[in-house]
Amino acid sequence: MATSARSAALKINWAQIATSLGLKGQTIASLQAFKKRNEDIRRKVSILSETPQEVDFSHYRAILKNQTVINEIEKAYTSFKPATYDLNKQLKTIEAFEAEAIKNAEATKGRVDVELQELEKTLKNIEEARPFEDLTVDDIARAGPDIDIRTADMVSKGRWMPAGYKEKFGELSIL
Repeated sequence: MATSARSAALKINWAQIATSLGLKGQTIASLQAFKKRNEDIRRKVSILSETPQEVDFSHYRAILKNQTVINEIEKAYTSFKPATYDLNKQLKTIEAFEAEAIKNAEATKGRVDVELQELEKTLKNIEEARPFEDLTVDDIARAGPDIDIRTADMVSKGRWMPAGYKEKFGELSIL
């Protein structure tokens, strides 16, 4: 598995990822930082794999007087087994998170598409609408039936001006 993962990492075309996915801004910066870390770690692994792994305990026995310390260290060194971790659990968690993120992105895309269609419909309606000067009272009443109801209610209560009209347009009764 390590060989296939190593060869897969070498085959990644980093420039193509950014252009084909249309990534921008912080995402590209994060991808470039990840690429740099990947290259640095691959370089360090390459250097470390070339260095010898064995410790020459006979050399230390010849130099140091306290042989029991060297024997204890050698015993600990030979009995040491590096811990192995099962990465499948973490990989499954990452895959689940990735699947959820994709699902959420698709849902968001769907909502945005619906909203864009509604906005385009509204924009088309605005562009095709008659100029305000050409509208009649009947046209406005048909567009908003509640306007007729509110006007009738105001007239029945003896109010002839809508609230805030005098503040906005001034007193016209002096004309």
